[in-house]
Amino acid sequence: MSNQQDSRENTMVATGSLDGRVAVITGSTRSIGRAIAEAFLADGATVVVSGRSEIKGKQALEEMGAGDRAVFHPCDANSQEDIEGLADFAAERFGRLDIWVNNVGGSSGFAPIHQLSDEAWHEALNLNINGYFYGTRRALPKMLAGGWGRIINISSVEGKQANKPAISHYITNKHAIHGLTKATAFEYGTQGITCNAICPGAVDTDLMRAAGPAAAEAEGISYEEWLGRFAEHAATKTITTVEQVAAVASLLASEAGAGITGTLISVDGGTAQW
Repeated sequence: MSNQQDSRENTMVATGSLDGRVAVITGSTRSIGRAIAEAFLADGATVVVSGRSEIKGKQALEEMGAGDRAVFHPCDANSQEDIEGLADFAAERFGRLDIWVNNVGGSSGFAPIHQLSDEAWHEALNLNINGYFYGTRRALPKMLAGGWGRIINISSVEGKQANKPAISHYITNKHAIHGLTKATAFEYGTQGITCNAICPGAVDTDLMRAAGPAAAEAEGISYEEWLGRFAEHAATKTITTVEQVAAVASLLASEAGAGITGTLISVDGGTAQW
């Protein structure tokens, strides 16, 4: 286990606030999704962990050690069939689906708008807003049947601003996710279902380390300079941690979060000004 995982486990405090709830988190074998899975488990939920790799899924379950309260189901977030199948699996396996976390996102092919390829644009649409829509749409009937639900969209600080070059497709999708969040909250607010978006700042995750260098190169700077700029723009002058994001997700998923819906919650160290 990594030091980060050891540290995270040592800070988890069982609250029981999600006892009896079933949660599904897309892209949750590592990074932000993994931290949310661990937080939900600590709060008493049963969690369906998902991702493309069976090997990483098995490893995640072994490291979390949650017994039969955590299962893995493969899901490629680029596939509508996989996303919908993930929701169906959870409901069929556990007889309910209470919490759905749309966590997978990203983009590639970074370039100024006039040079951005069709492939990069459509890939971003499918992985981000399309994937979030498919998951939300499939989860909602199962929540309506139970009269209770929590939908949490992991977005980004970039959904609140547009101040970086070469990532217009990413910025556009994060703004679109916020529209979907507010529309979902409005339509289902009287039926016991909330929907919120968490907007992290830069988080030094595996995905960030994989995609960040290309984004930095498109701006003509190093990855270290690119990552450091996020910290410099934050009021705290620090990079966001996965544990900070997970803590907010736990609140939103709980009964205590019932009065919070349609919101875009920044967990960015004070980077965005609203």
